[in-house]
Amino acid sequence: MRQRPGIALALGGGAGLGWAHIGVLRALDEAGIRINAYSGTSIGSLAAVCAGAHQLDTLEGLARSANLRMVLRFLDPHWKSGAMLGGREIQRHLELHLGHIRFQDLHVPVSAVAADLLTGEAVILDRGPVASAVRASMALPGIFHPVEIDGQLLIDGGVAMPVPVAAARKLAPGQPLLAINLLGDYQGRARALRRTWNERRSVSTLGVVRAATALMTASLTRHSLSVDPPDLQLDLAVGHIDAGNFTRASELIEIGRAAITDALPEIRALIIA
Repeated sequence: MRQRPGIALALGGGAGLGWAHIGVLRALDEAGIRINAYSGTSIGSLAAVCAGAHQLDTLEGLARSANLRMVLRFLDPHWKSGAMLGGREIQRHLELHLGHIRFQDLHVPVSAVAADLLTGEAVILDRGPVASAVRASMALPGIFHPVEIDGQLLIDGGVAMPVPVAAARKLAPGQPLLAINLLGDYQGRARALRRTWNERRSVSTLGVVRAATALMTASLTRHSLSVDPPDLQLDLAVGHIDAGNFTRASELIEIGRAAITDALPEIRALIIA
């Protein structure tokens, strides 16, 4: 059966910056833009699955209520072999809200992207339980434990496919594709770093590591998108917010919403074309 006019959506990774995806999804829905397929990497997979399961209200409620104490409880710090964080509370919530759902149950095709440490390949998860797939897609290396699925040792998909363009195309071949990139605004990060440098003529060790990580991921993402470009790419202006900060949901949701509002003429032109 031919799909109705609409778009496929690729939601990139970005840890706490991923709350911006909620604003993107809200604005697309309010504008009447039909989404025929969702694919997500890392926190983008959580947003994609929640959209496909009609659980966006649950995700937004969690995002808007997040504070430092809640974030620490969810991250579950420990120093056991293989990871610094246990993430048991994350796993519990995934099972609570999504544990009964399989990809086959979602109202549109959805996939989550992870990376297999044993082969070095990106893995597109689109069958079976969604909770374990999302957990694998978000398993930041060294931070959360890898997730074993079907003999694969899976970690965060951002190391292989930071914005899942190919995965979204696989779900909806021939459909116009919109990609949301949370990692393209290195200049926003650089401006904050420059202010610190100008004021103090020094940068903390953690500041250097964060900036270097942001630069590395921005470069990887830019290269990945140049190799496999979407029909329309939106680089959200979120670089001024640290990716490890999960407590700025309201601001990020509005950034995502505004980006879609500004791009609506281009998005509608994709569908017409």
